[in-house]
Amino acid sequence: MGLLDRRFEGLESSYLFSEIASRARRFAKAHPEREIISLGVGDLALPLAPSVCEALVLASREQGEPGGFKGYGPYEGRAFLREALASDYARSGAELSSEEIFINDGAKNALFSLLSLFEPGITVLIPDPVYPAYLDANILAGNRAGFIEGGPENGYLPSPPESAAASLVYLCSPGNPTGAVYDADGLKAWVSWALERDAVIIFDSAYRSFIRECGLPKSIYEIEGAKECAIEIGSFSKSAGFTGLRCGWAVFPMALEREGVSLNKLWRQRIAVSENGAPYVVQRAALASLEEPGASECARAADFYLNSARRIAAALKSAGISCTGGLNSPYVWLECPAGLSSWELFDMLLERAGVVCTPGAGFGRRGEGRCRLSAFAKAEDCERALGRMLEVLNRL
Repeated sequence: MGLLDRRFEGLESSYLFSEIASRARRFAKAHPEREIISLGVGDLALPLAPSVCEALVLASREQGEPGGFKGYGPYEGRAFLREALASDYARSGAELSSEEIFINDGAKNALFSLLSLFEPGITVLIPDPVYPAYLDANILAGNRAGFIEGGPENGYLPSPPESAAASLVYLCSPGNPTGAVYDADGLKAWVSWALERDAVIIFDSAYRSFIRECGLPKSIYEIEGAKECAIEIGSFSKSAGFTGLRCGWAVFPMALEREGVSLNKLWRQRIAVSENGAPYVVQRAALASLEEPGASECARAADFYLNSARRIAAALKSAGISCTGGLNSPYVWLECPAGLSSWELFDMLLERAGVVCTPGAGFGRRGEGRCRLSAFAKAEDCERALGRMLEVLNRL
């Protein structure tokens, strides 16, 4: 038996993003006179909301005052933030107890660590295309992955397979990279499927704050029966600009049991021995993003990115280029024209337009032939990048 876990050698998503950065660096070094605009990453351009910054300052000062120091906190998160999240869910029609909500230092960490609750070697279903961390997490957990395919034929919203059996299934809505959003009927079908098979849905709602259309669920718990079959992962990264602060949450409903065991209890035990959660000052800042005036400030920032995404999508469609997303999502999912592969289009846009996108091949087999554009950039950068891209694409 060897010393090292060779499952790490099966990871590919790190290669994708390191390769993107490497190609961009090489181009910049060879062409120092050229400006490069990135529409490829999911990081944000706007600063933190004023109320969030104020909360950070006040909480930091509190730490230096007599009697104000906050050391180790509850491993499940501070009560004030869990209660605020429960109220936020209630506003969208999902009734949750604060005891069902657990604060963490980011959604990505939770996506990996929650797999420790399940026996290694289980079968999981993962959408294709989708955020590559889902597959990476299950490779490291030693699980068997099957894929539920999304494409233009189903609006990039896979329906439950009739014959496939799995213990876990991942859903992401709004989707990354496609921007597709499940409606209530689509989620009802998945909840029914999971309940019939005793499967567990891992529902990634990291982009829930970008949903603007009435009637589209922001949480799977707006669907009857979901508390018996779903774990939901949330994040402040995009809703409040916390990509650098790191704070998110996981929901384990009390009604979610398997083999007679409460997953809420298991998760509580797991984090009690392995985590100390997000810092107090960060949780205070997260609270400010949920309460007024911070909530309105963060909503305006989301609208800013949505406006850029809509502008990109509309301009591409006017030029005859097929794309999805850009409505309830900050991402635009662009079809590669003229039969180009996703990496070929990446290189062309970098070299001819000075624009970085994300090749769809990095999101799964069904991502080939597409590229993701991110609207997480300054409005003027989006406009310049769009003009350059259209100039290149219109010549094909």
